[in-house]
Amino acid sequence: MIDHKSRRPRFVHLLVALSACAPTSRDDATPAAPAPLIGAWRSKLQFTSGAFAPIKNLEFMYVFNAGGTLTESSNYDGAPPVPPAYGVWRQLSPLEFEAKYAFYITQPPKRFQDITGGAGWLPIGHGVFTERIRLARDGNSFESSMSYTAFDSLGAPAAGGGEATGRGTRIGF
Repeated sequence: MIDHKSRRPRFVHLLVALSACAPTSRDDATPAAPAPLIGAWRSKLQFTSGAFAPIKNLEFMYVFNAGGTLTESSNYDGAPPVPPAYGVWRQLSPLEFEAKYAFYITQPPKRFQDITGGAGWLPIGHGVFTERIRLARDGNSFESSMSYTAFDSLGAPAAGGGEATGRGTRIGF
């Protein structure tokens, strides 16, 4: 004769153990959808104040990487010569993002002999862009507002910062 009452606690423990192994409603193997900003972009900017305000045809090209980093280069990186900007970005809401990126500021050589002597365009500080990006619902364009802060070679704020607005489009085939 089997005593069913003595098996109940074992059966309950077995059910609890099996339910802990059961899949949940969230499947960890399914990757999350990539943020809609990831990819390559081209933006036209207009500064309303600061050192960049006189430039009427300023363009930036960006690559927003999946890991939250970005690279930016402009059509004025050669005047004066400066390297691209590097930074980070984050998603604030489904269609809103914030980016912060920095670049080095250089100064022209005082004499031609400085270039031939190896000095060239030496760094005199750095600049930081902070940009708020609002992506269009179709994911192929954005509008942005930007602030620019300049810093001297010691890291102290310097003259030349300003504010801008931008309009970007996705680079694609």
